[in-house]
Amino acid sequence: QVQLVESGGGLVQPGGSLRLSCTASGIIFSIYAMGWYRQAPGKQRELVARITRMGITNYADSVKGRSSISMDNAKNTVSLQMNSLKPEDTAVYYCNAGGMGREYWGQGTQVTVSS
Repeated sequence: QVQLVESGGGLVQPGGSLRLSCTASGIIFSIYAMGWYRQAPGKQRELVARITRMGITNYADSVKGRSSISMDNAKNTVSLQMNSLKPEDTAVYYCNAGGMGREYWGQGTQVTVSS
């Protein structure tokens, strides 16, 4: 089993920045990639950004150019830096880890972009 603990999030003004972090514990060797998904009210959960242990990244078009995902393999932590935040970025953000045919999810952290 893998446990994911998220930190960051909160209320941010439009144009502001925030950093989300997620630390994995448990059977760490099984993790191949980590990332962040988000779910806004009434919408499906969607990928925000993902990174593999080899450093290969992919981003949703909606955040490309204003977000950066990184992974600290030694600390089993993935971080997501988001800049130029927009009201449409408001959602619950979930940390995800996957590998060896299994997926794990964090409990979610609320991000609200509003003035």
